[in-house]
Amino acid sequence: MAIKKGTKVRAVREKLEGSLEAQANDPRFPDYIFNTDGEIIELRGDYVQILFGQVPTPPIWLHKDQVQEVK
Repeated sequence: MAIKKGTKVRAVREKLEGSLEAQANDPRFPDYIFNTDGEIIELRGDYVQILFGQVPTPPIWLHKDQVQEVK
């Protein structure tokens, strides 16, 4: 997948659970990151910043391997 700004993505639960990011934060991720589309708004190395516009929350950073493109 070619990840770039504006790409619509969703988090992949299986890749996120037990990850370094899950260990560093509260491992109970909200369901909306798995069930709604988010938009990549920033790229930095292997990480992407995602804004989920359906819910009034701040953007989150995830490893690019933990998301899948939504078509």
